[in-house]
Amino acid sequence: MRLIQCQHQGQIHAARVENDREVRLLDSDTYTLARRAIVARQSLAEAVEAALTETRLDYSQLIEEKRLLPPLTHPDPAHCLVTGTGLTHLGSADTRSAMHAKTQVAEAELTDSMRMFKLGVEGGKPQAGSVGAQPEWFYKGDGNCVVAPETEIPVPYFAEDAGEEPELAGLYVIGDDGQPWRVGHALGNEFSDHVTERFNYLWLAHSKLRACSFGPELLVGELPAHLEGTSRIVRNNETVWEKPFLTGEANMAHSLANLEHHHFKYPGFRRSGDVHVHFFGTATLSFADGIQTRDGDRFEISLPEFGRPLRNPLRFEANGPATEVRSL
Repeated sequence: MRLIQCQHQGQIHAARVENDREVRLLDSDTYTLARRAIVARQSLAEAVEAALTETRLDYSQLIEEKRLLPPLTHPDPAHCLVTGTGLTHLGSADTRSAMHAKTQVAEAELTDSMRMFKLGVEGGKPQAGSVGAQPEWFYKGDGNCVVAPETEIPVPYFAEDAGEEPELAGLYVIGDDGQPWRVGHALGNEFSDHVTERFNYLWLAHSKLRACSFGPELLVGELPAHLEGTSRIVRNNETVWEKPFLTGEANMAHSLANLEHHHFKYPGFRRSGDVHVHFFGTATLSFADGIQTRDGDRFEISLPEFGRPLRNPLRFEANGPATEVRSL
């Protein structure tokens, strides 16, 4: 089962994807639906069946009219936390090391990235009931950094780069008792500044404070262990870069459960009612192939299991507001 969110008659509604052409509206948004399922102690699929209306909408028209939204949102963006983990996929360490190679005089010893990756390979998939190796972790922002599918991703005036990161994102709602509940998974573009990161790895935190997008569809239920997708960049209606990517646990150094544990072990991430969007990493970047994006380029990330592709054009900002701090 796959869900979207959209604007309909001035309200936010979830809708079940019936096929490539049509969606069936639900009586509430995804967040309300998830909270309803938690309280009723039922699965999200059961809550969806109970919330179906007779209203059917044209999927393509929703896209054309820019009415698509991220498939899970919080009424207050400050209560949506967007985070992620890196060096989680087999091959991701080689990509990261290639990015940093110009800053390394010699690599006779393992880089920090390779050490972190090695930890994951050796201990990222613990047996049930055990705690595995701690992954790299980063913060992207709150719900205000999320842009809807088909919407422009802004590139701040101070950015050195604007690169896609095709990933899976786990979507969660925290229950009233602090229990994290996984609503489902979505296709994501984590989007980062790789030039800033490459200059000095300690600037990784700065490189991640950018916009991102996920969706358009939310996959409800178990995630396949092996997933094969395609990431591409389209410029003036021509594909200038395209590459396949692998994801899912079969292609990862860490189990999803281990990544979730090391995120939600912090009490501050188990605050009642919050939404969490957590990116699970990638091993495929156009930046690693020497691609430099331009204003107007469009990212297209697709996985057959997730329905329609996630598409976002780029918009480079010429300048920004003054950031002078004044004394009271």
